[in-house]
Order: sequence, then structure tokens, then C-alpha cells
Amino acid sequence: MTLTADQIALFKKDGYLIVKDVVSPDLLRAIRGEYDGVMDQLYDDWFAQGLVTDPAEGLDFWAKLDRARAAGVEWFQPLDISLPHADITEDTPFHFGPAVFDLVTHDPILDVVETVLGGELTSNPIQHVRIKPPQRDVPEGETRAHIGVTAWHQDRGVGHPLADETDIITVWIAVTDATVKNGCLRLIPNPPDEMLPHCPQIQTAIPDAHLDQDRAIDAEMTAGSILLIHPLTPHCSGPNTSDGYRWSFDIRYNVSGQNTGRQQFPDFVARSRAQPQTELRDWRTWLGQWEQARTTAATSPHIDQHRWQADSPFCA
Repeated sequence: MTLTADQIALFKKDGYLIVKDVVSPDLLRAIRGEYDGVMDQLYDDWFAQGLVTDPAEGLDFWAKLDRARAAGVEWFQPLDISLPHADITEDTPFHFGPAVFDLVTHDPILDVVETVLGGELTSNPIQHVRIKPPQRDVPEGETRAHIGVTAWHQDRGVGHPLADETDIITVWIAVTDATVKNGCLRLIPNPPDEMLPHCPQIQTAIPDAHLDQDRAIDAEMTAGSILLIHPLTPHCSGPNTSDGYRWSFDIRYNVSGQNTGRQQFPDFVARSRAQPQTELRDWRTWLGQWEQARTTAATSPHIDQHRWQADSPFCA
């Protein structure tokens, strides 16, 4: 699947593009199945520890997640495809499995990205799963953008300055439908050609004075569709006011050989037209890279993932 000339022009003008039905139904089923297995193991462990009290029999993925969330169990980090921004230990959980690897290396996604960035593509380590419960069920004090509301930001702004000239693109993937009601992404089209100031508020965020929110649009999407986001396009997500969860992944690709913006975490060659033998094809190697990164992070001085300081003048 490649983009048409009109789609490329629209992406360059607007700074975003929705492409429908990119992820195959079979792969979506495999991802859901893989996460079913992860949740089964997690729930059994939580039950054995007395952290949840309802037996697993008869409970599906969402019911188990509901029980864990209601019990105050830390359910998100074991499902994420990254390490947290701080307090990493040698047993900090995460999830890297074959179905998620197949998503990151999914040829239809890479075909679309190649249309924009060319044929030398590295899987960038700034990536997350987002499984957002109804906002009414988000605990008070929960500030992680992967669970609740996501503040306005540019993706360029959440990496290190060494990647400010990197050719990079975010691919936001809908596993469930994304609607205004369940907190789909909002974007401001026609992005600036520079980074806007960000502040380390509840999350790293662009101050309101630097945003024209009247121009914002809602990016509603069906499951299996992807949203391409230019690194300078301001975007956020609203609260999930529905009764169900909203599930997505956001992954990134950059031109191989350029700085990823988070060098302490592993990247890999997802596609190379010039040297296809350099492409990573084994998910277990990917898992091993992240396990090594976790050990290094746990035993080394902390590296901030963001560059912004609260004492900057625009943060006052």
C-alpha cells in the first residue's frame, strides 16, 4: 500500500493523514490474542498474590482489566511496549511479543511510511500502547498520557535535541475505533515549521498561549486505520467519555542512520532497500535488546527522556 500524490501533498500541507484499513484483520486478531495471553498470566499472578479477588474463570481481557483497575493494580506498564520515563528497575515489566513485532514490521505500514521517508527505515524506540479506560474510572492523580487525557504537544518535543533534524514520522494505529466520545486524537493542521515551547506540566505540554485551538480537528478512525503525524504537528487527545476502553499503538520510524531522540533505548532496521540483510526479522532479538536496555537503565545514572525545564520563561 503506497500513498497517492494527492495524499502526499495533503500530508505535507496538513501535517497529518488518515489512511484507512492498513492493518490487516488477521494481524489485529493476533494482537488481541497476544494481549489476551499476557493478561491471563498477569491476572493469574495478581490473583495468587491476593491483589484481585475474583477468579479468572469466565472473565475476558476487558473484565480482567476492569478488576485490576478497580483494585488499584498497576496494569498499564506490563502491557506497554516501552520502559517508563523514570524509576526503572531490573524487573520493570513491559511487553514485546511476536504479534506486536509483526505490527511494527507490517509491510502495509512500512509501504506507507516509505512513500514519505524513503526506503531506509528504522523503528524508533519512542513508542507506546495506549489502552484508555473511561475517564470516570481513571484514578485521581493518574497523569500518564497513555491512560488518561494527553496534553497538547509536538512529537519532536518529547525527544532529545540531537534528533531535531531527524526525518521522522509517527504512525498512530487504531486497534479499536477512535471517536470523539472515546477520546480520539485532536490535531491542529498546517503545523509551524519550528518547535513550539513545551513545559513540564502534568505532562510535557505546549502552553495554551502558543496554540490556536480554534483550528483543531478531531481524527476519528476505524480499527485497522492509521494516522500519520508530522513531528511538528500539535496534537492531543480528549477524555474518554464512553463506557468502554480505547486501544491504540503509536510507533515511529526515522530515516536509518539519523538520531532517534532516545538513544538509551534500542532501535532496529525495519526496512532497507539498499541492504535488506540488515533488517531485523526475529522478535526475540528485539525483546533481548529491550531487556538489555532495562538492565543498563536500572544500573546507570538516570537519563531524562525530555529536554524541557520548568523555570523557562514561557512556563511561568
